[in-house]
Amino acid sequence: MTGTEKGPATTSASPQSPRGALVGTSPADTAQQGLVEVDDNLISDTDSAVDDTFSVYTASLTSSVANYPIEHGRRYHAYRAGRYSRPNDEMEMDRLLLIHDIITELIGGLYLAPIDKTKTRRVLDIGTGTGIWAVSIADAFPEAIVIGNDLSANMPNLTPPNAKFEIDDVESPWLYEAKFDWIFCRYMAASIYDWPKLVNNIFENLEPGGWAEFQDFDLQYYSEDGSLADDDPLLVWISTLLDAARTLKRDPNPGSKLEGWVKDAGFENIVHKRYRVPIGPWPKDPTLKQIGTHNYMQINGGLEGLSLRLYTSVLHWKEEEILVFLSQVRKSLKNPNVHAMFDLHVVYGQKPE
Repeated sequence: MTGTEKGPATTSASPQSPRGALVGTSPADTAQQGLVEVDDNLISDTDSAVDDTFSVYTASLTSSVANYPIEHGRRYHAYRAGRYSRPNDEMEMDRLLLIHDIITELIGGLYLAPIDKTKTRRVLDIGTGTGIWAVSIADAFPEAIVIGNDLSANMPNLTPPNAKFEIDDVESPWLYEAKFDWIFCRYMAASIYDWPKLVNNIFENLEPGGWAEFQDFDLQYYSEDGSLADDDPLLVWISTLLDAARTLKRDPNPGSKLEGWVKDAGFENIVHKRYRVPIGPWPKDPTLKQIGTHNYMQINGGLEGLSLRLYTSVLHWKEEEILVFLSQVRKSLKNPNVHAMFDLHVVYGQKPE
């Protein structure tokens, strides 16, 4: 069966599934009902209140360089150079850790699929990034082999003995010697050329009865109350950025299409959940306020990294023009009267036995 849910998560996990921080529902589920309520106490024409809110979450961000292409002062992937438009330096890894926090806070854990721990022996994490998800799963499933792959070796040095990391391109032919019981794919928006092919590869590399879970975004920003105007620099920026990704045939909004691709590949027992992701601390709900603050931090910290390569190589802007424009985007990001958001979609399904 299939189903799309836009309200609170109601997935029933199997008795063997780990609970708590691994799988379950979160306080954010309740806040997903109805319109996202605005915190009127935050409304201000000055930046000071917003700055005070963000300062609690601010961390030191550094970048490192070694044996990778450097463009605009940022480090990029060397393997299959040019395939991926975002950097791979420490600043980007910190941004990815924030995205990990955002997603786990929203859905209440690391995954939603009803994974049976007693039947899970091989797990694959596609596009593992920092490796934090793979390491967490390896800790929770000590009897399973957990493999994480990515275009760059940014994985942690200290890992559980059952975790393994590989440099690989998921759009190249898959050469794994054995199939998997569980394949996980998260935040590949604007990175994949052929999504149906990827989903089919995932299906073919699962054992019968195995599960696949996708957690991905539709990155187009919007507001429910009309506060994000068409000419707002924030909306102009993201719309232009997504157009550049489309020019490269990289879909920036795969989230809402995942259920269809998963169904077409042959999966069954499909569940689809949609979550709204606020940008900034404007929501009244405390969980969404924290999520929104983390989201502001990852966007604000990632503006140059997300923009420079695409804006220069695809849109042919000059770097100086980009930096001036991004200063306007930052001002809009800090405006508590702009109640922007985008969507996260979680889709999981099972390969027939």
